[in-house]
Amino acid sequence: MTEVVATARRSRITPEREAELYEAVLDLLREVGYDALTMDAVAARTRSSKATLYRQWGGKAELVVRAIKHTKPDHSEGIDTGSLRGDLHASIRLDDDCTIEKNSSLMRGVAMAMHNNPDLRRAFRAQLVEPEMTGFNLMIRRAIDRGEVRADCPALEFVVHMMVGGFATKALLEDEPPSQAFLVSYIDAVVLPALGVPTS
Repeated sequence: MTEVVATARRSRITPEREAELYEAVLDLLREVGYDALTMDAVAARTRSSKATLYRQWGGKAELVVRAIKHTKPDHSEGIDTGSLRGDLHASIRLDDDCTIEKNSSLMRGVAMAMHNNPDLRRAFRAQLVEPEMTGFNLMIRRAIDRGEVRADCPALEFVVHMMVGGFATKALLEDEPPSQAFLVSYIDAVVLPALGVPTS
């Protein structure tokens, strides 16, 4: 019921206008960060009323997360190359290096803000993390069904930690976003061997 109400509420804005609003929100997010971003500033930047923004998105957390999601659509559920290695490589290649760099910068800022903003943390998990995990878990399930990965492989419960670690470590220790080439190499050198999947 809540989803129906939310969909009806958002339908009053055209897709073009929605995209324009999201771009403005992301520009503000890059300029001032999450904590300093206000609905007043979004309203001024987009020539909208605050009432409209609250009616459509409920608050800052939902608006920011939906803006990020808009630039990072999840296509992973449609990936099925016939092998786990192929699926993981294909998921990395959904974004080019420029997009990865822009997304990494945004994610770093939002990740810091999530520690002190439970609303942002909840919205981020519901709108971004859980949908991506659904697609990712489907890849793993197919790999198990094909016999590529043992169902009792002890590394299975740590796959997400390994994947996130590849992104985060590159950005934090080397102060640069991971590239496609780095992530593909990381999958072949770390993730797949841990799961017992050949990389040749």
